Amino acid sequence: MAAPSRVGSHLFGNRGGRKHDSRAPFVIGAASVCAVVLIVLLSLRATHRVNRVPLEAAPRPVTVIAAPSSTYRDSRTYVGAVRPWVEASVGPQYVSAYVLTVLVRPGDVVKEGQTLATLDCSTPNAASRALRMEARAVDARRRAAEDEATRIASMLDGGFVAPNDVEQKSAVSLSDQAQLLKTEANVLKSSLDVRDCVLRAPFDGEIGIRSFDPGAFVHPGDAIVSVVDRDTVRIVVDAPEKDFEALAPSTPVEADLLATGGHLEAPISRRSPRADPRTRTVHFEVDVRDPERRYPTETTAIVHVGVGQPVPATEVPIYAATQGEGKAKLFVVVDGVAHERNLPLLGEVGGGLFFGPQTLPAGTLVVTEGRALLSDGEKVQAHLETERPEPGPGDAGAPAPRGGGYGRSL
Repeated sequence: MAAPSRVGSHLFGNRGGRKHDSRAPFVIGAASVCAVVLIVLLSLRATHRVNRVPLEAAPRPVTVIAAPSSTYRDSRTYVGAVRPWVEASVGPQYVSAYVLTVLVRPGDVVKEGQTLATLDCSTPNAASRALRMEARAVDARRRAAEDEATRIASMLDGGFVAPNDVEQKSAVSLSDQAQLLKTEANVLKSSLDVRDCVLRAPFDGEIGIRSFDPGAFVHPGDAIVSVVDRDTVRIVVDAPEKDFEALAPSTPVEADLLATGGHLEAPISRRSPRADPRTRTVHFEVDVRDPERRYPTETTAIVHVGVGQPVPATEVPIYAATQGEGKAKLFVVVDGVAHERNLPLLGEVGGGLFFGPQTLPAGTLVVTEGRALLSDGEKVQAHLETERPEPGPGDAGAPAPRGGGYGRSL
């Protein structure tokens, strides 16, 4: 009976004597204090970072540029065409026939007199031979009639023949002479037909087009091939009649060739003395030597002709303003405040707009980026725009470089 008592005493006898950890309340209290302090600090930090200034009162960040001084010259821009110095369409002019051979293709270089194509001319050849034989027969009859008339005329003094007989024989001789001349003319015409069957290059040049292949049937006036001479090309332009005085011969022009991307400068070679009565335009041409044959013909050329003398101007990038009716709307910054200006334009060239120095003084801060959300009189925080790199030759679609030069009048 004593064993259970000892067990119970062992199990439950030490409950009242367990020791308690006295540091626990202090740890819990310290953690609570730290949490409260952290919450207070975060609250103060959040309160401190609250922007209590209205957004409309804060300066708006923008990018500006100091407008540089430049020069501007008014100009006219026309769309012209590049034409060869001379071009010929080669084909039959007198006969209709089947094409036997075409010996060239576009791009081939040919020499004057070189055979380009041949036609089936068996019928003209036969007709030419028949006419030549007929001419021989008529010539024989003419000689016989002329000899007979001479013999009869010698017997007129002896009274052996009547004067009427002599006149009749002379008339027959003259008729045969006329018939011979007619036949010889037909022989000449038939020889032209025969020569028309062999088509040759009229000058040194290149083959431009090939319109027919062997087996085709061609008529007079059909061009089988064309020959172009590109040693010198002509830029031809039709300009409005009001620009007649600005297009005098020897006036320097600039031309951009769209086909090759080339740019060239040359003087006006000739100008028509009259305007086209249908379109009221004046025709002028610019000759360009091209011994290397770099420029394709029948392509587009943009021609710029300067008008007047260069004048001082202030230049602004085209993306910094909105154009309309000969004016441009932009924002200038003065003492940290943006002011909207609607100023008259001198003109535009490349990627720049040009203003008179009295209208927009050089050095004026002009907003280039951020102006879409600006209002007149709004405070701004201006950042000077860094220099933009000039586009390289391989940058497709890059804007034209800035600078003075020929401009487009607005």
